[in-house]
Amino acid sequence: MSTVVGEMDHHDHHHHAPSGITRWLFTTNHKDIGSLYLWFSFIMFLVGGSMAMVIRAELFQPGLQLVEPHFFNQMTTVHGLIMVFGAVMPAFTGLANWMVPLMIGAPDMALPRMNNWSFWILPFAFAILLASLFMEGGGPAFGWTFYAPLSTTYSGDSTALFVFSVHIMGISSIMGAINVIVTIMNMRAPGMTYMKMPLFVWTWFITAFLLIAVMPVLAGAVTMVLTDKYFGTSFFDAAGGGDPVMFQHIFWFFGHPEVYIMILPSFGIVSAIIPAFSRKPLFGYASMVYATAAIAGLSFLVWAHHMFTTGMPVFAELFFMYCTMLISVPTGVKVFNWVATMWRGSISFETPMLFALAFVILFTIGGFSGLMLAITPVDFQYHDTYFVVAHFHYVLVSGAIFSIMAAAYYWLPKWTGHMYDENLGRWHFWCSLISVNVLFFPMHFVGLAGMPRRIPDYALQFADINQIVSIGGFAFGLSQLIFLWLVIKCVRGGEKAPAKPWEGAEGLEWTVDSPAPYHTFETPPQVK
Repeated sequence: MSTVVGEMDHHDHHHHAPSGITRWLFTTNHKDIGSLYLWFSFIMFLVGGSMAMVIRAELFQPGLQLVEPHFFNQMTTVHGLIMVFGAVMPAFTGLANWMVPLMIGAPDMALPRMNNWSFWILPFAFAILLASLFMEGGGPAFGWTFYAPLSTTYSGDSTALFVFSVHIMGISSIMGAINVIVTIMNMRAPGMTYMKMPLFVWTWFITAFLLIAVMPVLAGAVTMVLTDKYFGTSFFDAAGGGDPVMFQHIFWFFGHPEVYIMILPSFGIVSAIIPAFSRKPLFGYASMVYATAAIAGLSFLVWAHHMFTTGMPVFAELFFMYCTMLISVPTGVKVFNWVATMWRGSISFETPMLFALAFVILFTIGGFSGLMLAITPVDFQYHDTYFVVAHFHYVLVSGAIFSIMAAAYYWLPKWTGHMYDENLGRWHFWCSLISVNVLFFPMHFVGLAGMPRRIPDYALQFADINQIVSIGGFAFGLSQLIFLWLVIKCVRGGEKAPAKPWEGAEGLEWTVDSPAPYHTFETPPQVK
């Protein structure tokens, strides 16, 4: 009897989460680290969003209204950096931390201490970046792509802080990616073969390899910027025998796979949600896996489509044009499979499904404008206009960010043990959907009419549309406060969530209690 009590005590102790601030500082538990990532990314989303509000407030009317042009440029630069490296990427890493071990039946991530470290260096990276705004001469003001010679010759002393913070973000991403790969390769439950893994796991597996391949390229680019600016080298300085166009080649060799790093996990999320609410298995699982791998492979062959106006030889322009168009094939396979999954399914429209459907439609619009940008001769017209801004915001806001929100609603009952308020969720969805289109759709037209991006002032003929766009921007920003309130309300209480709150949901994560116990799968589950 005493041994049984002892065992129960031990078991109880084992499942009891530590408390206090040290729990969060020293945690090696994948669920805690996932939560830290998700909260951090949401805070950064609000910070980056407030910078977007400054941009849109300035552009509400023609003329210089509220901020100096130099400060406007700092806002566009830091907004981009924070949204890419501080909001979207950590959110996906948080979802990977929370869900990948649960989905493959692993007790935790493979490298838990490194996991803790990869999160805790991030707040310092962004503190350094934001601190640069308070330096003499202001923060980085050369656009998030930090093209040389803008970043090497014409920038203030904050460039050093910018380079340092980007290095730390890159180190964090590489550590996170190594952790994901090792976990997926070595810690799957017995019977969980590669082709039985959920698509979210597959998309993250492929994304992790992309991260390891391209993050060092970014590190090289920022290091060359640093030495050009402070140590007298001339990698990108034509006067010293360097080549500013080489910077663009190096940057976009990182930058284009980076775009897919920010969208492939979205495909995984949507491939989990659509079958669950259509109450049908995913159509064409194997083709989805191969399509993801094809997109990742092709992403290395298309970087120079960002550079059609730099005077490439025609042969190179044609090569990059055709390779870019080729990417639309595996992407089209995915969209077809999602639609085929819903075909004749028993669909219900809870909030996660609403966001997933909006993702499919709006991401497709973003994909079409991407195809337009791929066509070399017309890209000369679109290049560096608001058309490009519209394109990548359709992919990254109504694409990546909508899918992250879909994921949050889908797994929130599993994380908190409570059902969220469905009415609030729908309010959040409809406000976000309408405002995001009012915000980004008109940008296509001012772009086609020739309005350049990254300008604090503009010609009178663009005034009306910019006013509409700014109103959409403020509405979208305010809509996110509904989401914040919903999440806080859900964490604090609400209707108790069952282990499997969604009738059509499949996967190991729905076999554990809600909220997921602090330690799960100590004995690995058998996968049939």
